[in-house]
Amino acid sequence: MDVLKPRRLRKGEVIGLVCPASAPASRERIEGGVRYLEGLGYRVEVGAEVDARHGDFAGTDAQRLSDLNAMLRDPRVRAVFAVRGGYGCGRLLAGVDYAAVRRDPKIVVGYSDLTALQLALFRRTGLVTFSGPMPGVEFWQCPDPFTEAHFWRQLTSIRPVGLLPQPPGCAVRIRRSGRGEGRLLGGCLSILMTALGTPYLPRLDGAVLVLEDIHEEPYRIDRMLVQLRHAGVLSRLAGLVLGQFTDCGPRDPGRPDLPLAAVLDEVLGDVACPAIDNFGYGHVPVKVTLPLGLHARLDAGRGRLTVLESAVV
Repeated sequence: MDVLKPRRLRKGEVIGLVCPASAPASRERIEGGVRYLEGLGYRVEVGAEVDARHGDFAGTDAQRLSDLNAMLRDPRVRAVFAVRGGYGCGRLLAGVDYAAVRRDPKIVVGYSDLTALQLALFRRTGLVTFSGPMPGVEFWQCPDPFTEAHFWRQLTSIRPVGLLPQPPGCAVRIRRSGRGEGRLLGGCLSILMTALGTPYLPRLDGAVLVLEDIHEEPYRIDRMLVQLRHAGVLSRLAGLVLGQFTDCGPRDPGRPDLPLAAVLDEVLGDVACPAIDNFGYGHVPVKVTLPLGLHARLDAGRGRLTVLESAVV
């Protein structure tokens, strides 16, 4: 597959804000994200439907898809940022204007539920996207300096991304030593699992796969990883990186349950590829941004994940 890289983002260009999944917690978060981006010198276009509501969704599927496709088709818009994740992107995948993406590759940013859209965009178009902070989550007030600096360098510099640094105080653990190279793919584990067996999941053979999640009990993570093993995914990877599994402990302290560390050791104990865990990526305020789709090298023995090319042109 030919990889599509978006053009680097320049000050004064337009960033489009959309809500393709759950509704923002408040209008204040959207407005705070707009102020932040405008304060950096960008122009901001807010989707027409971001204030819509349909249950927990930010509007009906048709409304959310209309905003997303409008931003993908608008030649003025050079980057599309999701305000937040939540749930709902998977419902839109059949209607995304992939032809517009191929004609005019743009920066697409988000994480969590955005994993569904990002995997689909890579599968259908080869677009490199950014699994990173969102305006209504990390950027609407007091953004973390490490998270902020690492994110913007990837979107604005045509230099190779290079070593993905660890946040202060986050020490990588070696699960299996060795070196492997492949396309950097992954995101939220539970969302990636919903793409298995669909036309929206890229081939993971030879990939460096990064996984993280939030609010999943250990037995559920066990079940998902076992499914990846049975599907043959884990045996064909070039590398495995486990990020942060936030609030993923047992819900009922009175029920016998394996802790997450034991689950990971038992289910992943026979993974043959280089592997690390406690990588500084996921549902945490201080994190690295992943440029999904780029060629990367995992040196597990040294705890180093390096992206070997630029994310933008």
